[in-house]
Formats: sequence, structure tokens, C-alpha cells
Amino acid sequence: MKRYKYRMRQMGININKMVRALIILIIAILFIMFLLNRCNNKDISDKVISLIGEKIYASEMPINSYMDELDSYTPENWINKFVCFIYPINNYIGTSDSAVYVGDFNETTSPNSSNPNPENASSANNETTADETNTTAANVDTNGGTQAATTTTTTQTASPTEISAKVAEAFSNNIITGSVYPKLSLENFNFLYSNFYTVTSITTLKDSMLRPKEFLAKDMTVTHDASTPQILIFHTHSQETFTDSVEGDPSTSIVGVGEYLTQILKQKYGLNVIHDSSVYDYVNGVLDRSKAYDYSEAGIKKILEENPSIEVVIDLHRDGVPDTTHLVTDVNGKQTAKIMFFNGLSYSNINGNISYLNNPYRDDNLAMSLQMQLLGNAYYPGYLRRIYVNAYRYCLHLRGKSMLIEAGAQTNSVEEEMNAMEPLADVLNKLLSGQKAYQ
Repeated sequence: MKRYKYRMRQMGININKMVRALIILIIAILFIMFLLNRCNNKDISDKVISLIGEKIYASEMPINSYMDELDSYTPENWINKFVCFIYPINNYIGTSDSAVYVGDFNETTSPNSSNPNPENASSANNETTADETNTTAANVDTNGGTQAATTTTTTQTASPTEISAKVAEAFSNNIITGSVYPKLSLENFNFLYSNFYTVTSITTLKDSMLRPKEFLAKDMTVTHDASTPQILIFHTHSQETFTDSVEGDPSTSIVGVGEYLTQILKQKYGLNVIHDSSVYDYVNGVLDRSKAYDYSEAGIKKILEENPSIEVVIDLHRDGVPDTTHLVTDVNGKQTAKIMFFNGLSYSNINGNISYLNNPYRDDNLAMSLQMQLLGNAYYPGYLRRIYVNAYRYCLHLRGKSMLIEAGAQTNSVEEEMNAMEPLADVLNKLLSGQKAYQ
């Protein structure tokens, strides 16, 4: 130790001053954190913490990628350890309104799945090249001046004739074959929470937020009027693909899956649906999801302004899971990708309500996913995963009847994804027709 101090002195380093400076720096950082957590504008601290997490971890992981095994991730230096202390990372790194969650619960998988572990997000299986899109910057400001980009696909999806033929054979079920719960049980917060929800560790679904009796009673009906648009389907992450997707063919991506859902709702159930196939996650020829939710918000705001009759807004995705996880079930003899409904609370455990991500329709969002979950469990047992809840907003704040839906994952086939749209359309139609599923 004496030799170490001697060498430090020889180098002109004053150890006592260095220690004092370090202590002062730590105290200053802690004081700033204290002020941020006590200030009236608590969203400031959320922004600062989010920015710290995004900037520091950006150097350790590929941009816009998912991250495997986040729960077992070990920071490699003291800076990361400090950020982990104030900024949980067992969810998606760089949590912001455009963050994508990871599953953190045990999922029932198909018999041919060999992984019994909880799902975690894995690298997106995106195979679309720059030639497939035409990207142009639009001078649109969203949330704090973010420049939105508007992109449109140039490759044609499946022909209308092919889709119509498939729609004609689409299955629907009018016989309850699954679970229907007593209304009294469903009105119990603890029962509902433990049986239907998975909540990330960075947020809390409180009984003041999830009010079962009120949400079960909410009217979700729409008038089935084919003359005016009622539903908008879009894809914040349009480049999501599947095991047998064809590069350059959007009809085999999540966009094609959304088109099939659109046609079922239109042709089979008489609903007027707009399918926005714009690309919001491919910028200047590069896959870029850092601002995808800003861009999609700008795009759908324009559509909603032009079509004020739209009441239902659906952001259709597919999940990202380990390659050994296969989210599939049997529906009417068909291998069918499982579906998960997703809610954002605009609430973090660190600072409470995230005011800069305000969602005036949070109650309606929660009510819609709950009623859909109950209908799905009643008519299609095993088809739905638990409702997933995260801290942020996504694009769920522009209409009361807004949903973010995860259809299967990158390990599902296109056919399994298409099959999943048939019960999804049926459940959605039942909801919008006023059906309930409880005793």
C-alpha cells in the first residue's frame, strides 16, 4: 500500500484530493437524482433516466435489436452497475415510448418446443431489403418536434382473388368451448390480476388502474356500417417476418397477415376497415425502430383526421422469442399462432404517471383488452396468452378502442399466422357486436 501511494505521489497525483473529488461527484449525482424524484414535473426524471439508459447501453448492444436473456444480463463495469441501480434492465433496454417489451413469464408452448424457460425477446428476424421500400421524409412534427418519416411499400401483396377464396373458408365459432368465469370473481382485482395479466417489473398495475366492475360494463359496440370506415389496422414494425416468409414479398410478412385480417373483417363481418401498409421502421434503406412509434403516430393521426368515423385502431405485430419457443395451438384442426394483447400504462415505478406520455384512453384500452381476453378464452381455449402490461404508451392514445396485438412470433409459419387471424376476427366482431363472456 505504501509503495502504491509512493508511486502515485511520484506521478503527481494527490490521492486525498482525488478521493474527495470522487465523493463530491457521487453526492452531487445522488442529490440531482433526489431532486428529480421530488420535483413536480416528474416526467423530467423519467426522460433523464431513459436517456441515460439508452445512451450508455447503446454502446453495448446493436441498435434497435432485441436482447436475449436479459434477466441474466450482467453489467461489465461500474457505470453499468450504477445505471442498473436506477434503471431496471430486465425489460427492453433504452425504455422509451418506442421500446419493445420482452416476455418474462412461463409460456405454454407446443409439444415440439424444447424450451420450458420464460420467453425473452430475441433478435428480430427481418429479411426485407432496401429495394422493397420507398422512403421519403415528411415534414410532420410529433411530440416535441420529432420529424416523422412516411414510407410506403412497393411490392404487391397477395391478390384479392386469393385472399377472398381463403376468407370464404375462414372459421368462426359460436359455441362456447372454453372457460367462462363468474362475474363476481372477475370483479375481484386479485383474481383478475393473477389469472389474466403479466406485468413488467418497471411498472405496476394497481387496483386504482384496473377496475374490473367498471371495465366489464364498458360498451365496446360499433355500428356495422360498410359505408364509413370503422377500423384502422396498421403496423409500427412492418418488417416483422416468419419462418418461411419470402424476402421482398410483404404478403408473407406481418403486413400480409394484417391484410388477411382486414379482408375477413370486411367480407365476413361487414365492417369497413382501412389497412395502412405504410412502413414506419425502415428509414433510408435501413431497419430503424428507434422512432418507429413517432412515425406511425404521425401516419395514423393523418388517417384518423381524414376518417373521423374510425373507432377501432389496431397495431398488429408479431413477438420475438427464443428460437426454441413455438407459440402455436390447434383451432378447428388448424395449427394456429397464439395471440397476446398488450397494454401500456404510461406509468413507471420510479416516478409514477409519465406525463409526457399521457394516454387519456388508458381505461378504455384496458377494458377492451380485458373483454377481448374473456371472449377469446370462452370461444377459443388455449388461443390467447396472458395480457402483457408495460410502462409506456405506444400508439394506444389516439382512440379509446385501441389495441396492440402480438400475433405469434418469428418462429411461427406464415400459415400459422394467417390461421390466427380467423379467430381474432371472430373475437373482435363479437366484442364490437356487444357480446360479453362471463356468468
